Amino acid sequence: MRREIVKDELFLRQKAEPAGESDLWIAQDLKDTLDANHSICAGMAANMIGFARAIIIVAIGDFDLVMINPKIVKKSGPYTAKEGCLSLGGVRSTKRWQKITVRYQDLSLQWHTEDFSSMTAEVIQHECDHLQGILI
Repeated sequence: MRREIVKDELFLRQKAEPAGESDLWIAQDLKDTLDANHSICAGMAANMIGFARAIIIVAIGDFDLVMINPKIVKKSGPYTAKEGCLSLGGVRSTKRWQKITVRYQDLSLQWHTEDFSSMTAEVIQHECDHLQGILI
């Protein structure tokens, strides 16, 4: 189901709770909402659609990667990025890392550890910030 984008900063500043099996349906709502905004958005966190659970989705080319309970475990190559967000107006500067390693669960709740770089890494970092209640 396509959801409205949450713009309430008080809600967005809340840390997401760990996600479990009973939260997996949120991933489909994230996908539907990302699909509806694909031309202007490269990723989303569950709290952006009203659910304070640790789930993100990232568009990687033609593939959408869902990450449940993602945690950035390694990072290198700091730089300053300028980012926008559907939940917040304008563009803001923030520190990002060129290369990251993320540990996360897939939709079967199996654990993975993967390396990401460039724009994909930046989007993952942005969405992981949302899960921590960090607004840039």
